[in-house]
Amino acid sequence: MFSFPDALRALRYRNFRLFMSGQLISLIGTWMQTVAQSWLVYRLTGEATWLGFVAFAGQFPVFILATVGGMTADRVRPHTLIVITQSTSMLLTLILALLTLTGHVQIWHIVTTSLLLGAVNAFDIPARQVFVAQTVARPDLMNAIALNSSMFNGARIVGPAVAGLLVATVGEGWCFLVNSVSYLAVISGLLAMRLDGIPRARASAGGSAMLEGFRFILGAKPVRDLLVLIGLLSLMGMPYSVLMPIFADQILHGGPRALGLLMGTSGVGALAGALSLALRRSPRGLGRWIAVSAMGFGAALVVFSFSRSLPLSVMILLPVGFTLMVEMASSNTLIQMMIPDLLRGRVMSVYSMMFMGMAPIGALLGGALAHKLGAPITVALGGGGCLLAGLVFALRLPQWKQGAQLLYRSEEAARLAESPEPVEGP
Repeated sequence: MFSFPDALRALRYRNFRLFMSGQLISLIGTWMQTVAQSWLVYRLTGEATWLGFVAFAGQFPVFILATVGGMTADRVRPHTLIVITQSTSMLLTLILALLTLTGHVQIWHIVTTSLLLGAVNAFDIPARQVFVAQTVARPDLMNAIALNSSMFNGARIVGPAVAGLLVATVGEGWCFLVNSVSYLAVISGLLAMRLDGIPRARASAGGSAMLEGFRFILGAKPVRDLLVLIGLLSLMGMPYSVLMPIFADQILHGGPRALGLLMGTSGVGALAGALSLALRRSPRGLGRWIAVSAMGFGAALVVFSFSRSLPLSVMILLPVGFTLMVEMASSNTLIQMMIPDLLRGRVMSVYSMMFMGMAPIGALLGGALAHKLGAPITVALGGGGCLLAGLVFALRLPQWKQGAQLLYRSEEAARLAESPEPVEGP
């Protein structure tokens, strides 16, 4: 009988395999749209401010609606919620594709579509976080999160590279159309799953349900510290990707193909970071990884901002992607290990607010700052802020580790006191 290698052990679970395979195809399309949309906005407007505003429109709804999405993920079956969100995203992407291919697309169409997709993601992201935890047994949760991140970044390598070629040859609209069709893969995988082993939500009813996740976070300092660090890195560091069309065109003089190469290279580094986590069997030592990675991410951004050579910029983006992925995936793993199942959707919705919700604010500020000071100075300032945030976390690491160990043991004891939840096996 076939046996999965240790680094792929989460793939022993049928539902997780179906989820991974469908998401991989869909996410390639998503990354194609991300690159194509950035170039389309830049082609239509030629301004850094609009790049920042469109990124803001696409992600700010996550900041506003993520808590509602998290509560929904705790109250209804996440599987059902993901089917609905993916179907809605497919329709919205198809509309943008048709507008672009027929030559009718305008900047307000892109902004409106981005806002609607952002609202859908506010429900989709917490549901995914909960669902991944339900598809595997607890000892394999860290591996599942790492493999899920590997899939995301594998798509991040392929999608931008393909998008760069398509944009340069046939235009942005075909990237949007491919993305719309790719949603069929994930929807088909979800519909093929066996749901007997997936527990139903048990969230408390009433208006106070939304506040439970916040109360837990306020009382759980190790979780709160990780969320604050994620929010700071997203706010100050993530604008580099929004400003990438400017680096590709005005600074490195490479056009859309260079944009695809830069974005894809960052994905290569991120994939390497996710795979390094997949090889780990224990969360021990992840706090140190988080501190070092946060500082490394900031330092790499500063170096990238000074580069004026395309090959050198490509090389620098490898550690940028690697360190950001290690920080985010390690934080995700530790937070999931320290929270009760009953609050998982709501707590992970706050994770979504910090990761995805703070990024648009940074994108808006970064676009405005780049308009005044230039993209390189903007990225350098953001990288310096990330470096400082990582240093502060590193100085507080011994105290943080003590609190994290107590919280982890408390949640582990609570789970052992309950009957183990069934998980669909091979």
